[in-house]
Parts: sequence; structure tokens; C-alpha cells
Amino acid sequence: MRKSLLLGLAAGLFLLACKKDTYIAGSNALLGFSSDSVYFDTLFTSTGSITQQVRVYNPNDQKLLITGISLVGGKNSPFLLNINGSPGPIAGNLTLDANDSLYIFISVYINPDAKPEAFIMQDSIRIDYNGNERFIKLSAWGQNAHFLSNQVIRGNISWNNDLPYVISGSLRVDSNAVLSIGPGCRIYFHANAPLLIDGTLLVAGQAEDSLRVYFNGDRLDQPYASYPGSWPGIYFSPASINNVLQYAVLRNGNQSLVAEGPSLDASPKLLLNQCIIDNSLDAGIYGIQSSIEAVNCLISNCGKNIVIAAGGSYHFIQCTAASFSTPVLLHQYPVLTVSDAGQPGSQLPTGDLQAVFSNCILWGDTGIPDEALLSREGSGSFQVLFDHVILKQQNYPQNADSSALLLNTDPLFMSTDNRKGLYDFHLQAGSPALARGADEGIGVDLDGFIRSAGEQDLGCYERQ
Repeated sequence: MRKSLLLGLAAGLFLLACKKDTYIAGSNALLGFSSDSVYFDTLFTSTGSITQQVRVYNPNDQKLLITGISLVGGKNSPFLLNINGSPGPIAGNLTLDANDSLYIFISVYINPDAKPEAFIMQDSIRIDYNGNERFIKLSAWGQNAHFLSNQVIRGNISWNNDLPYVISGSLRVDSNAVLSIGPGCRIYFHANAPLLIDGTLLVAGQAEDSLRVYFNGDRLDQPYASYPGSWPGIYFSPASINNVLQYAVLRNGNQSLVAEGPSLDASPKLLLNQCIIDNSLDAGIYGIQSSIEAVNCLISNCGKNIVIAAGGSYHFIQCTAASFSTPVLLHQYPVLTVSDAGQPGSQLPTGDLQAVFSNCILWGDTGIPDEALLSREGSGSFQVLFDHVILKQQNYPQNADSSALLLNTDPLFMSTDNRKGLYDFHLQAGSPALARGADEGIGVDLDGFIRSAGEQDLGCYERQ
């Protein structure tokens, strides 16, 4: 009996092996996909895209013959395929063993001659087997743009918002040159592309969201669209002069704004009005023995929101500097670091320093007890004033003066949801920042709304 049992088992295994070596032929054969649609976010013509993939798998207990995989749009499609290591747009007679799979890799290239406005490109991958047709939908937003690579701007140049601007390599504004950027412009940078200002940068955005001027990395597809450090930032050299940014939004930079060297005339080297600097990997604003004035600005969720080094002259009015740990960037450093030395803790070089924070909020989530780190290394003048400021600080900063300072008083922002990554730095009803500021003569807030006369709300937003 034992012998009969063994023979039966062997026969069963033989039949099972034979079955796996045969092809399933019926139209009811199953074919699985890891996704039935693939979507690419905004791309720029000629720059291509990331590569996405779809896994095609055979859940049957027999082999399956895929007679064809093809792009419906053929060679004219903006989509490019690689099918199990072989370039498309067509592949055929592909055998999938039982419970085995193959991969289709998809990318996009949009013709530079495509129409200039945003548009959607669509196609499908068709898969034929056993008389069946299955489709995987493909779609991508594409956009034409002005492309500038390793260019130097000389003279007076103005940009309008007819098309986005995509910068690769670097873009430098030469000494004595002026780059003027008009309302509604959008500027996107490759990972290796800083904006270097030896002359003057004038950004003239307006309060409406569509008319603000946006600076960002050129990877707009997820998850890269939310990564900090996706482009280097804007650097104002010691030769630069009279720079003004109004209603500008800078996101995902490394050191988003760096100003080095003092002003060469009576005006600040860098004037920021109603600007947002968000999600910088390192510093949102970095002043190196420089001169910066910022009004109604939000510096949010940066590795180091504001860094002042080697002295200089700085005035922040009606600004909010706040950091909370996000899904992609932890809050590990104070929102404000001030030093008269080139590097905090070093001896040389040092310079005279004056920094005034008026009607501001300096706040962060748990983990950092002191959101202001002040370091005096030299023997020169060192003046730091917190005037009508909410400051999260367990240990009062030495070498600082204050007037109407609110310590460790939660400003009650509208939303700081770290888990979902939702942040809104407007003020709730009942916020201690309401009507606690001195009248600085600032008529509007970051949204462009009118500020109340007399006592004004602290921070960049006036509650409406």
C-alpha cells in the first residue's frame, strides 16, 4: 500500500509539473497589474520625466503567452516604454510562467514645439493575450517653458509670465545688471542650478496667488515635489545691491536666500516684502555680515529658518518664523541663530551686529526648548532686540534686549498637523498674538489684507 501511495504521489507531481509547462489558452485566463493607470505630474518639454513602472503578473497555474504589448500612440506618443529590459513601443510573444511577472517601465518626453499653455498628454498601453485586450491608461501634464542653461544676464532684462522659466547649470546676474521678474512668473531650477546675483534682482509679485512669483525645484512629480533641498537657492554676492523681493514664494531650496556682505548704499542689500520661504533643507534666510529687512514674511519649516553670521544689520518686522517636524524634515535646530562670528562658536571673523525683531513670532514644536540661539564671540557692538515678540525660549537669551516679550506663549496657529503635513500659520481666534503688536506703520499683511490701525496682530498674518 505504501508503494501505491508513493506511485500516486509521484504521478500527481508529474502531472502538476506537466501542467505548469503547458500554456493556458482560454479567454478566461487571468492577468494581473500592479496599477491600471500611470500619472505624471507637470513636466517641461525637452526635460523628460522620472521613470515609473507597472508590474504585469500571471496568477494562473499555467504559462501564459502575451502576444503583444504596445503603445496605442505608437512612435508618435510622448510616452516611452521599456518592456522587461527591451525598448518599446512594441513587444510580442512574451511568455509568463505561472505566478511569474514582467515589468513595463514608462517615461515621458514632450516635444519642445508643443503648444505653450499647460496641457494634458494621454495614451494607453495595450496588452493582448488569449484574444483579450487589456489597457493601462497613461497621462501627463506637460508645459513648454523658457530654458536657460549656464547663462549670464547682462544689462536690464525683464521677464513676464507668458511661460515658466526652467534653469539648469546656473543663472548669474552680472555686476551692474538688473533682472526684473514680473507678476505671476514661475521659475524652476534643476538640482544643480543656483541663481547668483552680482547685480540686482527685482521681483514684483502681487498679492493674488496667481500673481505671486514662485521659485521652486523643477521636479514637480511626487514625492520629489515636497523634498527640501531640491535646488540650491538664491545667492546675493558682496557686489550685489538694492535687491527687492515682493510677494515671492520660495520652496524646497537648500539655502533659499543667502546675502553676503554689507549694503553698498543707504538701502538694505536685500528687502523682502510679503514673502514666503518654506521647506528649506538648511537655511531659509542666511545673512553673512549683510543687510536685510524683511516685512510680513513667513519663514516656515526650514532646517534653520533664519541664520545671521559675522555681524551685519537686520530688521524683521511682522514676520513669523516657525518650524514643525514634517514628514520629510525634522525640526532639530532653533528657528533663529544670531552670531557676530563667521561660524557660531568660532573666534574669527567677527563684526558689529544689530538685529531687531518687531511684532514677530518665533516658534517651533517640541524638541527644541530655545528657539533663539545668540552667540557673541567678538568685542564689537552686539545689539539684539525683541520688541513685541512671541518667543519660545526656556532660557532667556543673553546679550538681548526686549520690550513686551511673550515667552513660551503658544501663538495658536490654525493648523500644525505633523502627521498629515498640513500647516497653516494664520492665527486662531483667541490667539495671544492678536492686537499685541506696536503700530509699525505696516498697512497690509502677507495676504495683502489691511492691518488694523493701532495695535496690530503679531506675525505675518492679521486675523480678518
